[in-house]
Amino acid sequence: MNPWVLTFNDFDPKQIGLREALCTLGNGYFATRGALEESLADAYHYPGTYLAGGYNKLTTTVAGRTLINEDLVNLPNWLVVSFYPIDSQPNWLLSAKRLEHKLELNMYQGLLKRSSHIIDARGRETIITSRRIVHMANPHLAAIEYIIKPLNWSGEINLISSLDGSVTNQGVARYSQLNGKHLEVLNRIQINNDTLGLCVQTNQSHLQVALTARTQIFATYNCLAIPAKIQTTQETISQIFNFTISAGQPITIEKILTLYSSRDFAISECQIEAKTASQETGRFKNLLKTHRLAWKHVWQHCDINLTSKSPESTIVRLHTFHLLQTLSPHIIGLDVGAPARGLHGEAYRGHIFWDELFILPFLTHYLPAVSRSLLLYRYRRLNAARRLAKQAGYAGAMFPWQSASNGEEVSQRWHLNPRSNTWGPDYSFLQRHVNAAIAYNIWHYYQHTLDEEFLSGYGAEMLLEIARFWASLATFNTTIQRYEIKGVMGPDEYHECYPNANKPGLNNNAYTNVMAVWVIERALQTIKSLPSRRVIELKELLKLSDQELASWEPITQRMFIPFHAGIISQFQGYERLKEFAWQAYQTQYGNIERLDRILKNEKDSPDHYKIAKQADVVMLFYLLPTMELQRLFKQLGYTLTEKMIQHTIEYYLQRTSHGSTLSKVIFAKVLTPYKPELARELYLQALYSDLHDTQQGTTREGIHLGVMASTII
Repeated sequence: MNPWVLTFNDFDPKQIGLREALCTLGNGYFATRGALEESLADAYHYPGTYLAGGYNKLTTTVAGRTLINEDLVNLPNWLVVSFYPIDSQPNWLLSAKRLEHKLELNMYQGLLKRSSHIIDARGRETIITSRRIVHMANPHLAAIEYIIKPLNWSGEINLISSLDGSVTNQGVARYSQLNGKHLEVLNRIQINNDTLGLCVQTNQSHLQVALTARTQIFATYNCLAIPAKIQTTQETISQIFNFTISAGQPITIEKILTLYSSRDFAISECQIEAKTASQETGRFKNLLKTHRLAWKHVWQHCDINLTSKSPESTIVRLHTFHLLQTLSPHIIGLDVGAPARGLHGEAYRGHIFWDELFILPFLTHYLPAVSRSLLLYRYRRLNAARRLAKQAGYAGAMFPWQSASNGEEVSQRWHLNPRSNTWGPDYSFLQRHVNAAIAYNIWHYYQHTLDEEFLSGYGAEMLLEIARFWASLATFNTTIQRYEIKGVMGPDEYHECYPNANKPGLNNNAYTNVMAVWVIERALQTIKSLPSRRVIELKELLKLSDQELASWEPITQRMFIPFHAGIISQFQGYERLKEFAWQAYQTQYGNIERLDRILKNEKDSPDHYKIAKQADVVMLFYLLPTMELQRLFKQLGYTLTEKMIQHTIEYYLQRTSHGSTLSKVIFAKVLTPYKPELARELYLQALYSDLHDTQQGTTREGIHLGVMASTII
């Protein structure tokens, strides 16, 4: 078994969407799902191509409510290569029986290989093989080599190669009620006999994307000069080549894509750039050579050098591969963030969450310039975060729970429960701990790289504004003589409010409170470490007085942390919630990872119970060393012993459904000193979660990039 190759040896319609996501190819600039060339979007297949940072907003009226959704846009389908005997229908391949079918994803080379042995209703047998790349050296290129070999028949065929701009965002069933028509076709052109061009524009953000596709046909080594018939619709352009094939004689089709956007640097107009590039690209074999070399260089920086040939070593490389395809060195300098589901599908609408907390550590270690670029994505949205804080009545910067194009909060305020097919309020935007994640990544990047220029020029300003936010969010309770943070949601996500409360939000989420203290400390430490001239500049820029800085110190001494029975409480009042009937629900439902949907479908709520979707308090032990935590708790006037830490971890382990696979990685790490066998079991469950689609259909909508990254660091 080659640990660099992921192989699927059959054709299983139920697994098509999953395999398309897992076989996505990308280079950081754009990515294309691993759909078969002849497939179109249907109940099983979903071709999708996504540009990093390529967002668009649309409005939809659902159930009497106006919803605004900003999506990572599905771009024109460039994969289309198909053929049919002239006495058959154009879609004959989709109805043909597959005698054999094999997909091979070579992660070392960034190469997707496909082989299909098909037989149609008339007994005609054909072998179709293809190789595909999304070029890692030149981020604007991709290519397909598609070989047709008739085994027991000869005859006249029509070969079709298309650019399809009619695509919509329909890759996630629960978003189907939302408007998904993001693209307008600006023009379709025939550049020459071999090459087509298509230019589209998003209908709100006015992002232009230009594609060209050069299709050439080869018999042995000779390029066949076959005139192409051009066929257009309002949103597509196709070449149709008519020629004869002979039994046993393979015909090779090469389709070379160029893709440029109006977001690109150093261009005049993206259509001109795409056309120029199409005239300069060589054959598939030449592109493959430079592509392989680029991947070789990437792996020299990032391979973990596993000696094992176990299945687990292949999955570790698969996770590394998809991380590098989404966030390669090509994003350096681009204004893009780290989408939680990669560039592999439309789940979470391509938004950026706190998952970067789990993604950046690997990049900071292996590709620090990529981490720096992702942190600058946040810095460029600092003013938007300031506006959000001001609108909510706070000071400083409050980064959104979900971010996309410009740093506005793009979290939905209404959520569709797929179990009940009903819409309900979504309060996830109250997860202020995204601020802590950003600050943690800034500090971790600086500690690893000692990049003084970044800290002084960008990081310090973000840290100070985030600290200022936490200070303004904290209120002093004169009764207990401690600071509190009220009205938030923690990482758990199941608990949105107190039972029977008339407003959302929880008080004194332990993770949020501790991380707020930690961030304020880092901001004050930064002020002390910077050159005096830069400190003066920052104080003037931010109107940050010595008195305000001094007012932060008491928060780091007197923040309230809730406890019950020697356990750190997830939030104040947690101990008053009811215990949950885990065994009964597991018996009734089997998989209960998404208890929130199950309970709400029963007209109940997770707000009533001591349950969690994912690690919450336990995140503290994942992020901060024990000695650091103990110092913090002592500084706050609390005792935190090793035994208390172990009891807290075990307490929440029994009450967590792991509705997010990230939860299993977190628990695996913190349980390692106490229960190593269980820790390994949880780690392996997380490691296999996307490959086996353990969340029952979510991976086909896009891989879970945070989980993948956290299993390899």
